[in-house]
Amino acid sequence: MALSDPQGILASPFTIINCRDESADIESIINVIKEYQVGQVIVGLPRSMNGSLGGQAEKVKAFAQKLGEHTEVPIEFRDERLSTVSAKRLLQATGDRKLRKRAKHDDAIAAALVLQGYLDEAPTH
Repeated sequence: MALSDPQGILASPFTIINCRDESADIESIINVIKEYQVGQVIVGLPRSMNGSLGGQAEKVKAFAQKLGEHTEVPIEFRDERLSTVSAKRLLQATGDRKLRKRAKHDDAIAAALVLQGYLDEAPTH
């Protein structure tokens, strides 16, 4: 999970939700939405390299629909192809061995990359 600054300019890795079960995951996300006054949720959609939606993308869409039943905050999808690859490259480029060994950071960094892409393309906030 990633959050942006209040002005919607810069995305930063925030946390990892460890997919315990759907209800707990939704509750965790709703808590972040409330605590940080999130105005919009951007969900990474794992498309296939040819752009099609596979089984995992359908699961993500179903989860986002259920999340939407618990919040009035708008939810928008964003293509997340290659975001994890980019996150791993960024971690390797840091030169920090401890950080590179912590693979879980990949997901939070990938989320920040997806969100940053959205912020960069969004009209003025």
